[in-house]
Amino acid sequence: MTIGLTPEQDQLAAALADFAVRHAPIEKTRHAFDALAAGELPVWWDEFVANGFHAVHLPEEVGGQGGTLTDTACVVEAAATAMLPGPVLPTIIAGAVASLAEDTASATALLVRLAEGVPAAVITDRDALRATADEDGVSVSGTPAATLGLCSARVILAPARSGGRTRWLLIDPTAPGAEVTPRTGTDKTVDVGVLRLEGYRCPADDLLTGIDDDRARALAVALTAAATSGLIRWCVRAVTEHLRTREQFGRPIGSFQALQHQAAMLLVNSELATAAAWDAVRSASESLSQNRIAAASAALMAVGPAPDLVLDTLTMFGAIGYTWEHDLHLYWRKATSLAASIGPVSRFAHELAELTRTESRELTLDLGDLDPDFRATVAGVLDEAATLCNDRPGRQGDYENLATGPQRTLLADAGLIAPHWPRPWGVGATALQQLIIDEEFATRPHLVRPSLGIAEWIMPSLITSAPDHVAQQLIPPTQRGELGWCQLFSEPGAGSDLAALTTRATKVDGGWRITGHKIWTSSAHTADFGALLARTDPDAAKHRGIGYFIVDMRSEGIDVQPIRQATGQAHFNEVFLTDVFVPDELLLGGPTDGWNLAIATMAQERVAISAYVNFDRASILRALAAAGGQDHVQVMHALGEADAYATAIKVLAVREVLRLLDGQAPGPASSIAKVAMNVMLRRTFAASLDLSAPAGLLEDAGPGGTSLVEQYFHLPAELIGGGTREIQLNIIAQMILGLPRA
Repeated sequence: MTIGLTPEQDQLAAALADFAVRHAPIEKTRHAFDALAAGELPVWWDEFVANGFHAVHLPEEVGGQGGTLTDTACVVEAAATAMLPGPVLPTIIAGAVASLAEDTASATALLVRLAEGVPAAVITDRDALRATADEDGVSVSGTPAATLGLCSARVILAPARSGGRTRWLLIDPTAPGAEVTPRTGTDKTVDVGVLRLEGYRCPADDLLTGIDDDRARALAVALTAAATSGLIRWCVRAVTEHLRTREQFGRPIGSFQALQHQAAMLLVNSELATAAAWDAVRSASESLSQNRIAAASAALMAVGPAPDLVLDTLTMFGAIGYTWEHDLHLYWRKATSLAASIGPVSRFAHELAELTRTESRELTLDLGDLDPDFRATVAGVLDEAATLCNDRPGRQGDYENLATGPQRTLLADAGLIAPHWPRPWGVGATALQQLIIDEEFATRPHLVRPSLGIAEWIMPSLITSAPDHVAQQLIPPTQRGELGWCQLFSEPGAGSDLAALTTRATKVDGGWRITGHKIWTSSAHTADFGALLARTDPDAAKHRGIGYFIVDMRSEGIDVQPIRQATGQAHFNEVFLTDVFVPDELLLGGPTDGWNLAIATMAQERVAISAYVNFDRASILRALAAAGGQDHVQVMHALGEADAYATAIKVLAVREVLRLLDGQAPGPASSIAKVAMNVMLRRTFAASLDLSAPAGLLEDAGPGGTSLVEQYFHLPAELIGGGTREIQLNIIAQMILGLPRA
């Protein structure tokens, strides 16, 4: 997905892309490198301005389009994707920063000039310039670092230190005391210069008030992240096409699994970068701390990684991508330039870690007063539930969310255990209504939301395919927590490849006899029933000869043997089935409908943001950060990176929810998030083990009262459960990117 989530934003981005195709194809831009480096405006600049692309975010009263900053980010992203040359990004950033100023005649005049298309640049380093104030203004001296768009700029916005505070100035680069020196820029499509001020006189009318330094920097980072999002997205598109069409050894190289996985990871990182950029832009209207958290996350997830992601793309192209004639190096150059423009990314990691020690990124959606009657009904049920309690442990573990009793029964009878299910099992909740329920539970933190565990993925198949009396017999007690379930899918020779299963179901009078061997079955030792796949027709094609059965785990012929994990515990089991009888009524659908039902079972998902990152995985790093010590800098860096990654995954989920609320079809967020979670967990635990050493010598509790080793040894269950990273990458490569199968 692009940054834009609405049809209007998609249309805006498409209009910019069309403009670039007509006026600035890359081949034409190549011939203008020298002119661009000298600060000459592209020949199409006036028409670009006439279309208002540069002023989407500026108020209508000054001549802008009156759009949102997110609308503008869509323009920035599309411009970078198209490699539109010139000072597009610097001028747009200048408009955003100028909009922060207090409403004075000087600020209004500046915004009018920017809306008219005057190219501009922003310097965000508040320590590079020094100002001495007098009655008529300030005298400024200093030499900031090289800045994008400085040679083409007709006006420069910059902060200067004066008397222990920062003043924001309008600088005329042609005035006495100001000198701009062109430099040879890494990015060949935009000029780079160095400003030198020596006794520059800035009159009082050119002083802007009300601009917060941190806000200005956050805006610059957010819009830069939007640009890098566009660069990475171009790479995904370009390399996917290359992998589909380039042949080696008589077949498309996109069928090679190593390249499929590399391309899929590029897409994962692209989606995370886009999510982080979108969040940084939209956070501009939030509190300063929230704005800084989102901007730092975007620096770490979108801007900083961009050069390496483009380099990954180049390696997939091979030597072709390393030639001057190929466009890829222009994207590599721009990514490198943009990453350098925001300063060392490590600073953002440290800053983010400092911020998240006291405050996390707030990502709740403001639903306002939408569907008030439904909200009132839910609130009434939850208020009543809060007066009750559960008095028995759950069937599959003594956990609060599995406990049974009057409270859970009330919620089950009201359809709030799985509200997205159809009535009478749920309330047929829409995406919006599910979020309302999430909010209402969140406002009652002492009311634990019940979980169905594994049954959440099984019950939908019962709802759609079981006889009514079977559904009535099994679903209500499951929702009340009185029945536990397991999923009998995997076999020793058929893990992710369920089509290879060999468990046999033979038709007999009144039912089926099932013989086989299942493995990696969570909670089989506590389950009352299991959902089982078995081959009903050995002569049918692999996926077509499978049945979906409900098995009573107390049936004769079932032998459950625990599998002890590296933790020393046994959460998984082997299940041996020998001539187990299953009545006809517990075969869901037809004898060969099992594959489709299994796919539906595994695809069942609620609309829930918290499902992606629902608790703090960096608790060890957070405890180490609080303790200080000689490795404090490394700890803060690792903590910042972990928080940025977790935030990006949450934002990915928020964007998917907004799409669903808009009535759009589900996107690839689930597979993307699964892989991203895998990467985040591995990185976070690796950093925690390293920085807490020698705590890894012991299974005893470490910093924060938590055993790091115990958590670490539970990690494979999360990495493998629901499909390994490699399987998910296969799905992304083949089903989302459309790369050919091997």
